Formats: sequence, structure tokens, C-alpha cells
Amino acid sequence: MGRRTGRAGPGADGSDLRRGLPARGVNRPNRSSAAPHPPTVGQVSSDTVGSDHDTFDVIVIGGGPAGENAAHYAIAGSDRTAALIEHELVGGECSYWACMPSKALLRPAQILGAARHMPGVEEKITAYGVHVADVLARRDAFTHRRDDSSQVLWADAIGIDVLRGHARITGRCAVSVDGDRPRTLRARHAVVLATGTVATVPDAPGLRAALPWTSRDATNLVEIPRRVLLVGGGVVACETATWLRQLGVEELTVVVRGARLLPRVEPFAAAAVTDMFGRHGIDVRFRTEIRNVARDDARDTGIGRIHGGPATVDLDDGSTVEVDEIVVAAGRRPATEGLGLGAVGLEAGAATSVDDHLNVTGADGTWLYAVGDVAGRAALTHMGKYQARVCGDVIAARAEGRDLDHPRYRATADHDQVPQVIFTEPEIASVGHTAASARAAGLDVEVLEVDLAVAGSALARDDFTGHAALVVDRATDTLAGATFAGTEVAELVHAATVALVGKVPLDTLWHAVPAYPTVSEVWLRLLETRRP
Repeated sequence: MGRRTGRAGPGADGSDLRRGLPARGVNRPNRSSAAPHPPTVGQVSSDTVGSDHDTFDVIVIGGGPAGENAAHYAIAGSDRTAALIEHELVGGECSYWACMPSKALLRPAQILGAARHMPGVEEKITAYGVHVADVLARRDAFTHRRDDSSQVLWADAIGIDVLRGHARITGRCAVSVDGDRPRTLRARHAVVLATGTVATVPDAPGLRAALPWTSRDATNLVEIPRRVLLVGGGVVACETATWLRQLGVEELTVVVRGARLLPRVEPFAAAAVTDMFGRHGIDVRFRTEIRNVARDDARDTGIGRIHGGPATVDLDDGSTVEVDEIVVAAGRRPATEGLGLGAVGLEAGAATSVDDHLNVTGADGTWLYAVGDVAGRAALTHMGKYQARVCGDVIAARAEGRDLDHPRYRATADHDQVPQVIFTEPEIASVGHTAASARAAGLDVEVLEVDLAVAGSALARDDFTGHAALVVDRATDTLAGATFAGTEVAELVHAATVALVGKVPLDTLWHAVPAYPTVSEVWLRLLETRRP
């Protein structure tokens, strides 16, 4: 989720670039004192939901990017009211502890790497590595030093009431808030769950007592440990390993329970990251788990600070590693503990599931929605925002008595059309199926593969490398998936996403001519592999 630093609310050009939200007209401030609306079919009359002072049309629990988008789309261009409840920071995990700080940490080293492989520029580079203090300062600028005041101002400007505190569902369309002024809120039309996920720490002996870092510490690091043990082999773990090494961690050991890194991507892409880890001196241990951790003086010194003295870690491969910090990136769980799901007939503290209108399955009626990571679909910020846009439009349509017989009211991109970029070295950009997942889904597929060796890549930098693969559904001759692994390939994935979502036949793609000399010329090379 992009953020425009030093600017509160919508941008001066009339758009809100921080959230990817459109500049929609708001006729007047939307507040809970607005006149009540007549109930629509399936909704709750204002007479049944309590005093108007604590009554809103829409209540959103969770103030991250998904929650912000859901609230905005549900009320935009109307006199409907919305409350956004957040017990931490408005902007959520993405703004302060995930997408924004992680990419801010990764980018400087990418630029340095490009400069070091460009004749005429490399001779001017004298520093060995990045200037850590400046990198951290730039990161802090993007996170506003975990100050959410500008995002609160944005919400206020478009008529969203921001309420601080923990929320709990107490019944149909009823939510209690335990903030400075405990209160019970009522929703005329909808309650939206947008609480996200929280990091989990495995129950290995001594690990939790050692107070290891989680992703929040790693993205907000203040001190650079000299020796680190990193637990995990997924996206968060691999990106974290990348910037830790780039920022100066001298000894980095990665412990992976499985047989490979990044098990959900194409094998060639995972192998490229594994190979690069080896070149950078990162010690990756596959099929390995922690047996025991000892850290006598573990103490909570604050986010991103080393949590005590050295830790001794016994691994089940028989080795022992002494490190200055342990980083756990071994999974996340839905943040539904204490949310009150049991009050409406759902399993307390469990994951939720949703239909394509984003209504929570198992809940009575159509008043309860979930978006973002907690919805149990694609745990990616851009997909959470996408779900929220659909959800907000569904709520608005139902509130205005409109039918939902239109594609915009269904979240279909979650079904095998999800794009993702993994900002490792090399980058991995993908959408849809891998060859293996397509075949597991029963598709008859053809795989087209080439190296990323075109004029555009050669001109970009001297060490440009990479590989690309298209997974083609033989029955329709359209894309079922695409993967690009290589130097700065992130921008290649949207073309593949458009082709996949639009079900563009490969014969038609022949006429989508890539500009010369760009890296996108790889599309021509891929299509040429099918020539007789």
C-alpha cells in the first residue's frame, strides 16, 4: 500500500495515492448523528438497533488497508455513516510492520547492485555497502515513525469515524468497544471484519522464552545483530533474509522445516533464490527444526532491538548455533481471538471463510462480512484491498436496494487469478497457477519457458539474469498461470494478470507487440516457443 509521506488525507491532486482509493464525492460529513435510513430487505431497522448516537450504517473492525477501503467504498458519495475501530494504528500491518518498511529496506541495496553492474557508473561507487542509518531513516519516513495521525485525518475528511479500542461482536449487528469510553455500537447494514493476522511462534522448547523477533521486529529493526538464526522458508522469511544480509548481518542461518524454500512457487524460481542465498553466504538448513533454545537473560528491550544476550540453539540435525538474535517467520494465524464470533454462532477464535460477496459463511443473514487476511483467501495486501472494494460496493448496493447481478459485486480474482511479487534477489513475480497446481486442479496444461535474455534485459544491467514460464490451459489456449524470476521483474506480472483475467487466447497475444528494447520482449520469445 503506497504512502505519500508528510501529507495528510487525500493528495493535493484530488486522489489518495496512499491507499489506491479514488477521489469520490462526499456531500457532507458522514457521522453517526445523520438521519436514519429506511431499512432495506434483509437489513435491520434503526428502531431495533439502539440509540442513533451509537448507530452507524457500517462498522468496520480493523483499520488496515482492507478495512479502510471497505469503509470508504461502503459510504462514498452518500450520506451513509461508518465507524472504523482500531486498537493499534490506523493503516494496519502493511503501513507500519510489513509491506512499506520491508520494501523500504530492500530497495537501496537493489539500486546499489544495479550501479555495481553498470559500466560508467560502477567506477564511481566507492562504498562497500549501503549506509544503514540512512536506509533506516528512509524507512521511518515511510512509516511516519508509527504515527497514524495522517491516516486518521484522511478518514475524518471523508466521513469515517475512527474509534480506538478492542472490538467484540456481541450479537447481530452489535459491537462493543473497550476504549477510553466503552460503548456498544449498532450497525444498520453491515459489520465488516478486517482484523488481519498475527505472527505465530512455534512451541519449541525455550523458543518463546527467548523472546525471538517476529516480522514486526525485523521490519522495524533498530540494531543490526551480527549473528542471526532465521526460522522459516516462506515469503516473509526469504525477504527478511535478503535485507538482513544486505544490512550487515555477518552470520545468517536459515532453518527450514521443509525440503525447499518458497514451496508454492515454481521450482526454478525457488532454486534461483536458494542459489543466491548460497552466493551471499547464507547457510540454509533444509528438513531441520529447533530442538531447544537457551537464553538466560532474555528481556523485552523494544521492537527491533536485540532482546538480550546470545542465544544457544540446538537443532535436530545435531548441530548447535550461537546467535545474537532469533527471527521467527514461520506462519501467521487469523486475528479472531476475543472477537466474539461465538456470539453469532461461529467458532470462537477460528478462521473465517467467505462467499464471493465477502459475507462470512455460517453467519445468519447478510450483515457480517470479512476482508483481507482474516477472510481466509489470499493473504496479500493488494488482494485484501480488492476484496474490500467489492465488499464496500456490495454493502452500498444492498443499502440502496440494488441487485447484485453484476461482476463488480463478486470477488472472483481470488480464484486462481492472484498476482504476487516476492522481493528477494532475484525477484519472483507470478499470477495464477504453477504447472504443478494446475495439474493438481485437473487442467491439461502446456508450459512455455525461456530465459530472460532479450535486448531490454541486456541494456538494463550487465548482470541481468532470469527465467520465465507460462502455464497454458490447452482446452482454452489461454493462460492459467505465469512466473517470472529474475532481476527486477516485478513490473512484468501485470501484463500476465490482464491476459489471464481477460482470458486472452495466445493467438491474440501474438498481436500484443512488446516495445523494443524492453524486458517485456520476453513475451515474444515465450510465444515463439510454440512456432512449428
